[in-house]
Amino acid sequence: MLGIKQETMAYELGEDWTQKKISQLEAKEVIDQDTLEQVAKILNITSEAIQKFNEESVIKFITKTFTNVKDNAPASGIKSNQEITFNYHDKLMEALEENKKLQEENKQLYERLLTNEREKAIDIYYLFNSLFSFNASFLDNTTALKTTEIKGTSFLSV
Repeated sequence: MLGIKQETMAYELGEDWTQKKISQLEAKEVIDQDTLEQVAKILNITSEAIQKFNEESVIKFITKTFTNVKDNAPASGIKSNQEITFNYHDKLMEALEENKKLQEENKQLYERLLTNEREKAIDIYYLFNSLFSFNASFLDNTTALKTTEIKGTSFLSV
């Protein structure tokens, strides 16, 4: 009803509700007032509107509104043989152009990402290089090469 799926209605009604339970609810002739009020609130209509709903009345209303009763022709303003046409080739070309634009945009974004990552790698390289050269300046001249173990990994410092 009103374009709301059973799964959505079940979700809105709470954890105890499932799509199957909503389907069973729709098939019932009589619904308890609390459930009716909850459903009405979700559908944004009154519970009275649900209680007085009649499919035959709706069908008659639509038939009278959209057809001329005399000759069963469409009512004024509506053309039954109206065709909607468009050029498939033009639509395809528009889609391809849009696809090309998106691909180019993605390529530029990817190139910017790569540039940023390269810059980060260079910054990290210089940071480590400066840290190790800073530590090396404190070494004694007699120990030109020294192996230092940090967390079980051997590093060579000058």
